[in-house]
Amino acid sequence: MCGRYAASRRPEDLAGIFEIEKWEPEERLEPDYNVAPTKEVYAVLDRPLKDAEDPKPVRQLRKLKWGLVPSWSKTPEGGARMINARAETVHEKPSYRRAFGSRRCILPADGYYEWVTGKQERDLEVEGRKKRPRKQPYFVTPADGSVFAMAGLYEFWRDKTLPDDHPQAWWVTCSVITTEAETTPLAVAPADGPHALSDIHPRMPLMLTPDRWDDWLDPARTDPDALTSLLAPPPAGLMRAFPVSTAVSNVRNNGPELLKELEAPEEGTLF
Repeated sequence: MCGRYAASRRPEDLAGIFEIEKWEPEERLEPDYNVAPTKEVYAVLDRPLKDAEDPKPVRQLRKLKWGLVPSWSKTPEGGARMINARAETVHEKPSYRRAFGSRRCILPADGYYEWVTGKQERDLEVEGRKKRPRKQPYFVTPADGSVFAMAGLYEFWRDKTLPDDHPQAWWVTCSVITTEAETTPLAVAPADGPHALSDIHPRMPLMLTPDRWDDWLDPARTDPDALTSLLAPPPAGLMRAFPVSTAVSNVRNNGPELLKELEAPEEGTLF
């Protein structure tokens, strides 16, 4: 799954990476090293500009809220639970299929966090002891330092309790698409830790390599079969993973120190 990630790149840098044609300076976000559900995040999308005469899609960098609220939802409460959409069923689930057909986006990240229950704690669980597991967080990121381009969906939701001219009358929300985690060896693996992403968690965000960006973002591509082919996992061996401080487990903690690689898992959280 993807329940937390880091996004520190500036909009100017993202504009160059994704060939952004339009972004609003007032939508600037500060670097976030502990992105959690319901936070505002950057999304890359192709869409005609509002009130523009030319209907041609324009590549934009937009600020969205993480946690998708379907357009038909009566309230926005469920958005915090809809942070992930499974690649295997996204084309058929009522909450996602319309967005999958024409409202696809890329959510830029440095990488994502995932937690592993330490071996000692797992052994205690097997023995039936009632000890709360202490989990070791790992940071997963492209081994070459490139952007982690997560496949995403976005949706519009109208708050009918507010007048049309209210700035919060429309919500624009998003979800990360996940797929089965790779079972092949990591490009760089910790000496005392997981050797494949599947050792950390059975799911992972679907990373799109640059050769798929244009097709994924193109709203004119609506054929289900063609779109489904874009959900194939990226080539194996592109990722690295390393242990980081358990400080990231608290959403109130934020800063580049959360990405500091530990020489070994913290005491009590050995893999």
